[in-house]
Amino acid sequence: MINKLENLDLNGKVVFIRVDFNVPLNGDQEITDDTRILAALPTIEYAREAGARVVLASHLGRPNGQINRELSLEPVGSHLASLLSHPVIFADDCVGDGVKKNIRDLKSGDVLLLENLRFYGAEKKSDEDFARALADSVDVYVNDAFGAAHRDHASTAHMAKFVREKAAGLLLMKELDALQGLLAAPARPFVAIVGGAKVSDKLMVLDNLVRKCNSILIGGAMAYTFLTALGKGTGTSRVEADRVGAAEQILKAAAARKVKLLLPVDHVVAESFDEGASAEVVDEIREGVMGLDIGPKTQAAYSDVILSAGTVFWNGPMGVFEWEKFAAGTNAVAEAVATTKATTVVGGGDSVAALKAAGKFDQVTHVSTGGGASLELMEGKTLPGVKALEVF
Repeated sequence: MINKLENLDLNGKVVFIRVDFNVPLNGDQEITDDTRILAALPTIEYAREAGARVVLASHLGRPNGQINRELSLEPVGSHLASLLSHPVIFADDCVGDGVKKNIRDLKSGDVLLLENLRFYGAEKKSDEDFARALADSVDVYVNDAFGAAHRDHASTAHMAKFVREKAAGLLLMKELDALQGLLAAPARPFVAIVGGAKVSDKLMVLDNLVRKCNSILIGGAMAYTFLTALGKGTGTSRVEADRVGAAEQILKAAAARKVKLLLPVDHVVAESFDEGASAEVVDEIREGVMGLDIGPKTQAAYSDVILSAGTVFWNGPMGVFEWEKFAAGTNAVAEAVATTKATTVVGGGDSVAALKAAGKFDQVTHVSTGGGASLELMEGKTLPGVKALEVF
């Protein structure tokens, strides 16, 4: 069982909230997408209004255990202050005497943001001493970083054992309810749309979805590994030769369970992987060209399945959606997902980016903030960051 934030008395307590502020910054250290910060606001505001002395911690980028000022969370603190319309105190470290003093000086409703956790290699190494140092002076541990909940790191999976009270934040509970609900009791038909570049990244989730879904729609470069498994021509398309056998097993499992596994029946191809390459629609991929998007027949077939669904899960684009010539397939799926009356859940960075690019971000039931975490949940795994919150 996991304790909910609403069940705890936070008044006057130091509440450490592990958030996911791993946001993109441009060369001027300006935030280019604040979706993850916005998603954390309900938990932060709830804690403030409950009288908590709020301490926020996150990682940003991959500093590899070294101090890198280009990956400082200070710009995030400034942006967060504007969103909260309340000052955010920034600490230039995440552990140590200076941080302890910052915490002691907090009053109810104050917010302190710690510096990048990954400036310490001990964070990714799940170091117990580092986890204990983070927990020093903390009364309540809250994990609201769904995007990092699949990481077995000090702040996500080990710190909780050194704090008296622990709970899931509002965002984490929302994510768990949405994604676990898909597997537990989806409205039928349950349709999964799985795209992206690599079959290897999605094998385990496909294996689990075959047991749960009524239909699975495959797109992106991973489709060509499946088409190779069926003996279809794929030209110079990206194929994972070492995964063709695994794709065959997925196809057999789907057939045995009477799950409709749909693959592209036409393709948008080009002679080279280049944004400026000439695009052509073909039914069969000949030698010398590569598939870069699903074609119009496939778009129509996939849309029909999505529009008749009771539940839809989408992870991964249908093609190279960043390039206009090869974005139509992903846009068609985004349109269908936004239009269907089904419960719709979108998980994964590229899927979310595609949804935004198509202008459909606000037209789905739930958009997950964690690509890797959402996939691991859909594989049926227990996330380390969630397991750490269990109370008995």
